[in-house]
Amino acid sequence: MLYNRIIKVIIAGDAKKEFDKLNKLVGTEIKNGITNSDHQTLLNSIKQKINLLKENPQYGINIKKNIIPKKYISDYDVNNLWKINLSSVWRMIYTIKGNQVEIICLILDLMNHKSYDKRFGYKRK
Repeated sequence: MLYNRIIKVIIAGDAKKEFDKLNKLVGTEIKNGITNSDHQTLLNSIKQKINLLKENPQYGINIKKNIIPKKYISDYDVNNLWKINLSSVWRMIYTIKGNQVEIICLILDLMNHKSYDKRFGYKRK
């Protein structure tokens, strides 16, 4: 609880699809006896960061309002956006919503660095 409010973390949209795909892949790896892979490291990194968000919704790096991609504004009515660096140069993108009772960290995207650069309009040198 933060400021006497319940904190929830919800994985939505594209992030949910990516998370489910990764979870399935890791399950298959474990079933096949693979106990250490980049996929497993990434999944563990995501789970660890979700736990950190449950303790502190502002754990990530705040993204300036003027560079929030229009996709997030139109699809999720976002007025704030945050980023967390994950293992293997992946990124977790989330927004914080709330009311008097609860704070919700809505995870919108899980993406590799190349996709992140493209989404935010960064050009590689």
